[in-house]
Amino acid sequence: MKNIKILYWLFTLMFSLWMLLNARAYLTNDEAKVLCRQLGFPDYFRVELAIAKTLGALVLLIPWFKGALKEWAYAGFAFTVISGLIAHVATGDPIGYLISALIALSFLLISYVTYHRLQKVDLRWIV
Repeated sequence: MKNIKILYWLFTLMFSLWMLLNARAYLTNDEAKVLCRQLGFPDYFRVELAIAKTLGALVLLIPWFKGALKEWAYAGFAFTVISGLIAHVATGDPIGYLISALIALSFLLISYVTYHRLQKVDLRWIV
């Protein structure tokens, strides 16, 4: 069970940091703003996405959030990463963007699976 907990935190931290840095770039980086426009997203959506990614990362990172809220965060991130992957394919972006999205999706899936494995055992006394 200790190995699962280590995997959970490792991949949850990596994914959340990735999303937080991505959200920051959406708000401060001119290249990210241009990329969002090239993908066909309106500018207000870029800001909404940055806020949603920040809130979702916090939900994944803060242990008090459990149940439906955490499930919605995982689902939101899955929709976001898969939609981003589709948008990059549709606009003919370089393979690096696709690989990046697939890595992010794999981190998210590992976090999700290990989260659910940990929930099968009552670990409140450990946390």
